Amino acid sequence: MHLGCDGRGRLLAILVTPGQRHDSICARPLLERIRVPRTGPGRPRCRPDQVIADKAYSSRGFRACLRRRGIAHTIPEKTDQQRHRHNRGRRGGRPPAFDPQIYRQRNV
Repeated sequence: MHLGCDGRGRLLAILVTPGQRHDSICARPLLERIRVPRTGPGRPRCRPDQVIADKAYSSRGFRACLRRRGIAHTIPEKTDQQRHRHNRGRRGGRPPAFDPQIYRQRNV
């Protein structure tokens, strides 16, 4: 079960998948299900301000998807991804931004 919640723990989207399905595969469909109705006229809001997720969602593809949509994200980098980036040297690029203070709010 994959849940998308706001900063107060209120449910915005839910996605039920088989147990063997990896979390990073379900991240994009979960984001596409988010619809927050506006108080006045207009389309429902479908782009969150920020995504806070655990290491299971730290794929390069998901990070690129968030960047394309202009969504800020706080996702820790897996150790094997760090090692791979370091082994590539200058071609490995910079580490993704990570704020531990914001990451503490993930469990909400």
